[in-house]
Amino acid sequence: MKRISLVVLILCASVSVAWGQQKAGKCSNDWTEFLRPNMERWNPCETVLTVNNVGNLALKWSYTTSDYVFSSPAVANGVAYVGSTDHNVYALNAITGAKLWSYTTSGALGSSPAVANGMVYVGSNDHYVYALKASTGTKLWSYATEGEVYSSPAVANGVVYAASRHNDAYAINASTGAKLWTFFTGYYVYSSPAVLNGVVYVGSYDNHVYALKAKTGTKVWRYATGSYVLSSPAVANGVVYVGSYDGNVYALNAKTGTRLWRYATGGVVASSPAVANGVVYVGSYDGNVYALNAKTGTRLWRYTTGGDVYSSPVVANGVVYIGSADKNLYALNASTGTKLWSYTTGGGVYSSPVVANGVVYVGSDDGNVYAFGLK
Repeated sequence: MKRISLVVLILCASVSVAWGQQKAGKCSNDWTEFLRPNMERWNPCETVLTVNNVGNLALKWSYTTSDYVFSSPAVANGVAYVGSTDHNVYALNAITGAKLWSYTTSGALGSSPAVANGMVYVGSNDHYVYALKASTGTKLWSYATEGEVYSSPAVANGVVYAASRHNDAYAINASTGAKLWTFFTGYYVYSSPAVLNGVVYVGSYDNHVYALKAKTGTKVWRYATGSYVLSSPAVANGVVYVGSYDGNVYALNAKTGTRLWRYATGGVVASSPAVANGVVYVGSYDGNVYALNAKTGTRLWRYTTGGDVYSSPVVANGVVYIGSADKNLYALNASTGTKLWSYTTGGGVYSSPVVANGVVYVGSDDGNVYAFGLK
């Protein structure tokens, strides 16, 4: 596989009930899916890492795979799950980095795993979506699509939602692997689905963002951007936020698809937005990380890295974490954009970081999975 083909793997690196629907008093610090179950790439449960101490982050461990790690980790029950373009899904001890198991598919993995009910769901470039037993890596089922699966699965109400390069979005029974429905967009789907309030939101290479009924796959609406949509939508407070190859970040009414605002960056926006506390955070190929007012799209700040920003940000406890093609992972003050910390890996950081239980996890195209915690 050529390098240019591998790049798209990380752009699609992937959800169930909304944070607001979780019962009061329960706050899971795990990061079980690409967008996290609140569909916002925001971890409101993180309390260990703060603006004041994140500068003390240090490498806890790194695990070396045999190829690029574009996949974003999922962390659940003390285990970090991640894919590699070496064709393997890895389960690593979240504290030590020791390998617990690996499962080999027939294709490269850029899809980010989703963990639910003791199972790990992930897509592969071999055209399959896999369900593995979380504790052992044993294959429970596989679902054959008709194209490479760059998209990261989302899990909601016993259903796995995924998409493939064959132009389709899928709903699959999470227990059995049986197909529930398929929706044909007309062109490649690299975007990872967001699922909220009975609706699936996903972007397509046909230049559209789609809203589909989660139970049937029936189209609710679609919105035309000016180019490809690789970015995975984030949904917050009745608004869908998504980037496009036309360089814009869009805010769309979640019920109608009506555009509320758009913001033009200086490059392609394949990064998936993170939304927290009324602010939208997103990266651009112009090398910048942007913070935009979620209601108006007004720019609050931007931070310039040394390379294209393919990585999607994560927000936790007042800090924004994001990778760059300049080989660095950054921690920025969410309010001001000031750099609080950075770490240089051996390759471009196209993987999207996650924060769980006081630890930051991310992959790099140097083939490593990294975990950072306080000294």
